[in-house]
Amino acid sequence: MTSPMPSTHPAWGALLWLAAIPGVSVAANGPAAAGDNPNIGTRSGLAIHERFRSHLAEPECANASPRWRGHFAHAPKRLASEDDELLALFGYVVDELVKAGLPTEYALIPFVESGYKPGARSSAGPTGLWQFIAITARNQGVPMRDGYDGRLSVIDSTRGAVRYLKILHSMFGGRWRVAIMAYNAGEYRLVGAIRRSGQAQRSADAARIQGVPSLTRAYVEKLHAISCLLEQADDRKDWLDAIDRPVPLLVAEKPGQESIALKPWARARGLDPGLIVRLNPALSTTGVRTGGPWVLAPARVEVGPADPAVDAAPIAAAAGDARTPNGDAPAADATHRTYTVMKGDSWARIARRQGLPLSGLLRQNGASADTPLRPGMVLKLDATRP
Repeated sequence: MTSPMPSTHPAWGALLWLAAIPGVSVAANGPAAAGDNPNIGTRSGLAIHERFRSHLAEPECANASPRWRGHFAHAPKRLASEDDELLALFGYVVDELVKAGLPTEYALIPFVESGYKPGARSSAGPTGLWQFIAITARNQGVPMRDGYDGRLSVIDSTRGAVRYLKILHSMFGGRWRVAIMAYNAGEYRLVGAIRRSGQAQRSADAARIQGVPSLTRAYVEKLHAISCLLEQADDRKDWLDAIDRPVPLLVAEKPGQESIALKPWARARGLDPGLIVRLNPALSTTGVRTGGPWVLAPARVEVGPADPAVDAAPIAAAAGDARTPNGDAPAADATHRTYTVMKGDSWARIARRQGLPLSGLLRQNGASADTPLRPGMVLKLDATRP
């Protein structure tokens, strides 16, 4: 994962570039505007959900644990709540994992660890969004020094988590369930268990690994249960309507030539000071200072002459390679929409998700209800609305 780097692009160019990306826009009002600043980069919560869904390693839900589905039933409700910045944080973590080429099941770890609360602390020592203990944080490059605990920084801790997960994902042959077992129990402990089970490290079957603590097995089942709750929540129109709202595009912003408390820093940018404080608990005492840690904030772009205080690179990094949430390259005509079929899709489900009549979707694609869908097929969505 690469860190955002300063850009020489003029701010107005950043605004035009941002507005051209499917799913990302500049909002002037509403909760997602994060205050009175009219130039806040946003995207629909639906785009975040689709990006999460399209990068799952295991979208099938037939074997999801009923126990853990019940335990985490609140997760979709929290994403749908306008009073909770969870959806923006979730989008930030999903973006970082996708940029690293990792499955988005890993974005569910903070649900289990901290309830997606950046300032979470455990009496046993784990801290922050990812609930790192100090030694794990330091091993993964999370800065910890007098007056600053990087575990409380969404930016620093997520970078550390992605680095660690990338190592584990590679160690265990891209098998997300085995990698998660290692994340929970420790990689060396799991390697020993795999060997005692007569399996090879890079091709191990998670279900056949012996001697793994029941808590570690449950950890994997928790993530899969949450994944299925989010995967199937979009069968409900009221839930889709609730997340189909502008959500701030969160980016890492490097402090400029300034040393200022966090709330005045937010007010100077027209941002909600309460939101910025909640997003940055690591800076609650240190504030923003020249050469200091990155600040997590809604992407902002200014219209007008170039402004050295505006960094267009974080916007570009967060938006990725200007592809749609499905992974399609954007069409030359902004009105032309497509959808890439994924595992488990059906004609009816795609139509329902996209708010289209089934008959129109079929007609536009020259298909009938019994035409088979194959993952990777690109469907036309334009000219199918009632």
